Amino acid sequence: MKNKTTLCFGMGLLLLSSVVTFSCSSRMTPLADSLAVEPGVSRELADHRKKVISRLSYDLTLNIPAEKEEPVLASEAISFHLRENSMPLQLDFKEATDHLQQLTVNGKQVPLMHREEHIIIPQQHLNAGPNEVRTQFIAGDLSLNRNPDYLYTLLVPDRARTVFPVFDQPDLKAAFRLTLTVPKGWRALANGPLQDSLTTGSTVTYRFGPSDTISTYLFSFAAGRFDKVTREVGGREMRFYHRETDTTKLALSLDPIFQIHADALAFMNTYSQIPYPFQKFDFIAIPDFQYGGMEHVGAIDYKAASLFLDEGATQDQKIARSNLIAHETAHMWFGDLVTMQWFDDVWMKEVFANFMADKITQVSLPDSNYDLKFLLDHFPAAYGVDRTAGANPIRQSLENLQDAGSLYGSIIYHKAPVVMRQLERLMGEAAFREGLQQYLKTYAHGNATWPDLIEILDARTPADLQAWNQVWVNEPGRPVFDYELEAADGKMKKLVLKQQGEDGSARLWPQFFELTLVYPDHQQELTVNMNQASVEVHAAAGERLPAYILFNTSGQGYGVFPVDERMLPALFKVKDPVARASAYINLYENMLNARTVKPRQMLDLYRKGLAQEKEELNLRLLTSQLGDIFWKYTTPASRTALAPVMEAELWHAMQQQTAPNAKKLLFKAYQNIALSKAAQDRLYTIWQQQEAPAGVKLTEDDYTALALALAVRDYKPESNILQRQLARIPNPDRKKRLQFLMPALSPKVQERDAFFASLKSEQNREKEAWVNTALAYLHHPLRAGTSEKYLKESLDLLEEIQLTGDIFFPYSWLQATLGSYQTTTAADTVRTFLREHPVYNPKLRAKVLQAADDLFRAEKIRSSRAGS
Repeated sequence: MKNKTTLCFGMGLLLLSSVVTFSCSSRMTPLADSLAVEPGVSRELADHRKKVISRLSYDLTLNIPAEKEEPVLASEAISFHLRENSMPLQLDFKEATDHLQQLTVNGKQVPLMHREEHIIIPQQHLNAGPNEVRTQFIAGDLSLNRNPDYLYTLLVPDRARTVFPVFDQPDLKAAFRLTLTVPKGWRALANGPLQDSLTTGSTVTYRFGPSDTISTYLFSFAAGRFDKVTREVGGREMRFYHRETDTTKLALSLDPIFQIHADALAFMNTYSQIPYPFQKFDFIAIPDFQYGGMEHVGAIDYKAASLFLDEGATQDQKIARSNLIAHETAHMWFGDLVTMQWFDDVWMKEVFANFMADKITQVSLPDSNYDLKFLLDHFPAAYGVDRTAGANPIRQSLENLQDAGSLYGSIIYHKAPVVMRQLERLMGEAAFREGLQQYLKTYAHGNATWPDLIEILDARTPADLQAWNQVWVNEPGRPVFDYELEAADGKMKKLVLKQQGEDGSARLWPQFFELTLVYPDHQQELTVNMNQASVEVHAAAGERLPAYILFNTSGQGYGVFPVDERMLPALFKVKDPVARASAYINLYENMLNARTVKPRQMLDLYRKGLAQEKEELNLRLLTSQLGDIFWKYTTPASRTALAPVMEAELWHAMQQQTAPNAKKLLFKAYQNIALSKAAQDRLYTIWQQQEAPAGVKLTEDDYTALALALAVRDYKPESNILQRQLARIPNPDRKKRLQFLMPALSPKVQERDAFFASLKSEQNREKEAWVNTALAYLHHPLRAGTSEKYLKESLDLLEEIQLTGDIFFPYSWLQATLGSYQTTTAADTVRTFLREHPVYNPKLRAKVLQAADDLFRAEKIRSSRAGS
């Protein structure tokens, strides 16, 4: 047993204000057969508890005061069966010891021993068989997300222990019964069904029945001043809680929100052949929720802005909403019904939630292009990590749950669905679906590992899934492809494709993809089974020499594909939108790898396509890449010279486009680029008069974004644009957000300095979505000269950010901080930090390298003057 810790237990009781504590003496004999007591939840501790604990349930009572600053008093009864009691039992509670008031075990008050985030219960107080542990305590605030008139829990991956004493590991599933006392006028939602409520004076008490059997990270409740909408759709009653006050958003959003949920449930019932497996299906929209959503059983949480759309919503926003709802609904089966055994397999629940969500959106939005949406949703985001020096494999090792949050990221959410689609193609859709159905049936209401699933799938295919699994799941990185073409007499004699790792390794990523031979009068698509390091495309032999070759035209292959330079003049004439999108992505990746095209060439090429690209999703990709190249890979001097020309081209392209959503995307790109006084004057007039360009629909959120864009450019600081925009906003939650952002956009350096200094305090980082937005403005390229000084302190704060923030916050903190810099001095700050911390947390180190990748590439491009 590693790091064995000496435990000591008093032999008598010393009562002091109902709290009993003991200290260790070096003269005492260490206990035999005990587990180390260490922060977090170690794998060793989790494995032991899984062996000895069963029949687990929690009965939890919390009293939420009206004032946010007052403590939440709580009590709890934990019932469980213990297989044997040969050693002390560790109960997780990550709070100060003074939060614990009383501990009773099997009816007897026992000494309170709390250390290294654990309550230690001596074995002499436990029974082999049924046990009950009761505690009185002050609930921890870290994960209660308390606001003046609402609160909500968010306990993934190991944060239940920050609120109440618990066996906080995913394979100890339990039923939770909750009693919640809150201020009068508040509503409440929890995993279990509401049994009754009682109003007494200024409070109301809600009693919820036992939840379904769930993992601790899925336990949830929310309470506050929420409106409730109840509907029956598809034969199921659903309750929706929200704080939205915009009547237009409500009128336009409520019907699709309920219908998409119903469509998603119907699809999953059919695909899985398992009816919805839990007692109820409710959901809540929370202002500035940390994630898009969270799959709490019977009480799904969503970010309000992701659900409520208005008249100006683009097709992309509608698809994103559908996909989000489908993702969280799919989690009811993948993650909630069958849960990973340990968080090293957290990717399993996320990959299948995303994988199913893509299929569900085909049903919810039948006009959407599934292949195009899949390509654009997943490939750029996956490449954004997999190309970096900090790339991580899909499946990562994990020794302690306190590090589980660092496993999350684009590899889990975006590379993994690509890999699963390749696996589905390798096995065939029917065999793959049957394997997943067997997996869900076998492990329903329990836990499983990735090897458990691979074993089920491997039995349904002749392919060697173990070898496939090694490179795709257990290793990071991606392949780089090249080709050799031999021709004679105007015909293709031999076409050979080769692959190697981007790191130069000889690894092989077996996969299927398509290439297209493009002729003046027709196209011929060929499928490539890239199951060797070098593969000859036999179907190409003897064909006429094409005008050019397009690679990965179905958008399913993963890696950096070659660019046939003859394709560039004809790029926007490629008819298939999936093939065009794949070409855009591949061009960008080749640019970053200094292959084929340079940043200025990309800008010039894309500028020609602004009015030609008619597919909305592709136009979003094109304008996004255009903005990234402009701000990240073009020198400030070149930007100043380019801006007036690009502004005129974007405005002209907006006028040329006919679709409202395409017009809006181009207006947003114009707003992003605007550097000249003429462009900023135009934007100011639009904002001041609230009169959008012809054919463009701008909403309150759009005008707020426009005000922020002008503020970061220090446009007419005397006109108080942000203060005036604040007065226009009626919704109190959106008002508070803008108030938070305003100091980060101040024209005064001293005020921005003070704002950054305030972020060193944990309480000022509670609204993580607000912090990320503020940091992006604080570190905007136009502010880089005065903000680069924040970089070192931002890196120094990272470990604290991980301990106090939610799972995506460390990376988003880094990305918002580092993502817009180009200078060698900024890159040196990162390199110096890593050099001075040689034993730094390896997962956090990887996050730094991921977030700094654009900076390192921009520095290299700038130093070589390739981007000018």
